Amino acid sequence: QVQLVESGGGLVQPGGSLRLSCAASGFTLDYYSIGWFRRAPGKEREGVSCISSNGRTTYYADSVKGRFTISRDNDKNTVYLQMKSLNPEDTAVYYCARGPRFRATIDPAAFGSWGQGTQVTVPS
Repeated sequence: QVQLVESGGGLVQPGGSLRLSCAASGFTLDYYSIGWFRRAPGKEREGVSCISSNGRTTYYADSVKGRFTISRDNDKNTVYLQMKSLNPEDTAVYYCARGPRFRATIDPAAFGSWGQGTQVTVPS
């Protein structure tokens, strides 16, 4: 019954912006941290960002710090990832996942439910 659905990906020019959405159903969103991960062609999965269950704590990988912003609206059952200053190294499939209630981490082993992913492509 747990479902996470990512949307908002697409093609964007270098320096541009996108907002990704992660829509949750089948569970109480405010009981869980939510993480964003990405997998680029030929590379292993990378943790991008995480937001705590109450939204007070956020984490960003060094590669996206200062460019990406994670937020959540528990009343709308949705978590967002606002991405700006995109570059070709950001090209990947982006996934959201459900994490622990009382921890904020981007260790993939701590996340038990995953969405299907949304493609972000930054050419050149």
